[in-house]
Amino acid sequence: MAKLKPRTASIIKISIIAVCVALLYIFALTGVFSSNLLRILMSIALYTVLGSMWNLMSGFTGMTSLGQQSFIGLAGYSLCVVTATFGLTIWLGLLIGAVLSAALALLLALILFRMRGMYFAIATWVTAEALKLFFTSWKFVKMGAGMTVKARPYPTTPEIYYIALTLAVIAVLVVFFILRSRIGLGLNAMRDDADAASSIGVNIFSSKLFCFVICGFFTGLAGGVFYLNQGSIFPAGGFGIQWTVATVFIVIIGGIGTIEGPILGAIIYVALSEYLNKYPGYSMIILGVIAIVMIVALPHGIMGTLERKLHFQFVSTRRVLRG
Repeated sequence: MAKLKPRTASIIKISIIAVCVALLYIFALTGVFSSNLLRILMSIALYTVLGSMWNLMSGFTGMTSLGQQSFIGLAGYSLCVVTATFGLTIWLGLLIGAVLSAALALLLALILFRMRGMYFAIATWVTAEALKLFFTSWKFVKMGAGMTVKARPYPTTPEIYYIALTLAVIAVLVVFFILRSRIGLGLNAMRDDADAASSIGVNIFSSKLFCFVICGFFTGLAGGVFYLNQGSIFPAGGFGIQWTVATVFIVIIGGIGTIEGPILGAIIYVALSEYLNKYPGYSMIILGVIAIVMIVALPHGIMGTLERKLHFQFVSTRRVLRG
């Protein structure tokens, strides 16, 4: 059987992806999907955003954050304050939450980028814990009593699903085009060896800053949409470590350093979570055991292993530079 030319293979892959995305919109629009299936697909879309952004930082840039819940909680509370306290639209609430998350990422970058490795990871986690304590004692956001999202009319489940799916598509495309750009080449070089990358002209600080702010913005958007669907937020949930645990699990299972990995990981994570809801006391333990087994058996995740062993890559980020 003749091997397809790279350009032809790329066109076929893009066509398959476009058809699948179009069907996800069409089936929801025509009522083929049930409300429960819409809820599951919505979760997959939002976790795809979280996984793709964390993967951009850790898998392609080498920055391992354990504090993504900082952006999620901040965006969730921003949505509640904008809609419930000031009576403004959910769109403005989502946008303000994303912008504040990006601003928080910028502020953290100025403070934490002097740290590397586990020190950076621990510092991001400590920041999230500090924010949780702050919001628990802040009277303006009703302290530990939590807040609710107010909207008239409130968006329906299909409408929130469309928002989540669109956000996932945009987030994956943003990561793809970043990695296909000259910035992406610098990010990969920085991940492999920051000092060597710096010696060939890569601006380490600005590359990290760009990546961290982008991740903060989209993580905040995903958090805002999640709490739009949830309807309410509490400090323990919004700033809980479970967000980062889920995100890391998704990337490890799917394949760190791959475009497709977070998508596959999100599907697996949501499917497992739905099944393990029957065992609430053991779900996190079971997920942890699965993650450990995957790290030992397939250290590069499912897509990473396929790429290394079978040279299969559904989406390529390689770019041929022309002088």
